[in-house]
Amino acid sequence: MVYRYLLSFLLLLSLCLPAAAQMYSSTDPFAHTFSIVARDPATGEMAVAVQSHWFSVGTSVSWGEAGVGVVATQSFTNKSFGLRGLALLKSGKSAQQALDELLANDEGRDVRQVAILDNQGRVATHTGQKCVDMAGHQQGAQFSVQANMMLSDKVWPAMAKAYEQSAKLPLAERVLAALEAAQAVGGDIRGRQSAALLVVRDTTTEGPWADRLVDLRVDDHAAPLPEMRRLLSLHRAYEHMNAGDLAVEKNDMPAAIREYEAAEKMFPKNLEMKYWHAITLANKQQVPAALALLRPIFKQEPNWRVLTERLPKVGLLTVTAAELKQILALR
Repeated sequence: MVYRYLLSFLLLLSLCLPAAAQMYSSTDPFAHTFSIVARDPATGEMAVAVQSHWFSVGTSVSWGEAGVGVVATQSFTNKSFGLRGLALLKSGKSAQQALDELLANDEGRDVRQVAILDNQGRVATHTGQKCVDMAGHQQGAQFSVQANMMLSDKVWPAMAKAYEQSAKLPLAERVLAALEAAQAVGGDIRGRQSAALLVVRDTTTEGPWADRLVDLRVDDHAAPLPEMRRLLSLHRAYEHMNAGDLAVEKNDMPAAIREYEAAEKMFPKNLEMKYWHAITLANKQQVPAALALLRPIFKQEPNWRVLTERLPKVGLLTVTAAELKQILALR
């Protein structure tokens, strides 16, 4: 229904505006939405987060690159603004210079909403005069919040306030709090469907695979922000698991156990966290402790027993034959 309405709206635009054909194409979706771009002055990390009543909003609105900046391109979205905006920042342009250059050659600028943040924390925001009400934006210290097609004009001020009041939180949790504040005052007039959250490092490291600190998407969900909150918590739990693995490599078993237990406390029903904790204990000659963890895992899901039998072949389980027999005999 909404899609047919928007197509009708575009038909009217095509009759009234010569540039209408350049405002929308099959690759430029109608991402009417609310979003935030922000930089943490303490860490230099940069984030872009968004929610919309549109499928898979993260594939069109949110863009970012470590050491460069982040971009949110929305309303009648020009997806090219993402990569082009980052390229302009990478060439040495400020956020405002990049935005000015993008809009200068865009005949659909009046229906665009764009926010750019560079690696120095400078922000530039544009809300086109023909963005669907309620629409607007608000800038603050190293952040910008922007929204269009909202239920009311309370949305972006609520986002700014929530972001400013959560300064003690990590950047990912902080921008998520801004999105939640937007939803709490009504959010998108159409409802909600998808969300995305991206956090990149302040500088580049060995490659993009290490430079995206948080990269989460909820493409289709009745309550995307609660689901995003759950995913972010799960992400943090797996950070504890990774820290535990690193401690094992350094032969710091007390630290490894602390990290594994922290992860398991966050998600006690996650069998895999408990399983690899147990395998680590077994590999460090703490077989009785490993057995205590593995028994309920095997009972709940027998396939973990099958996996355990396969681990010695690839060196992931280094117990003796007698110990392996004892593990596999658990009931």
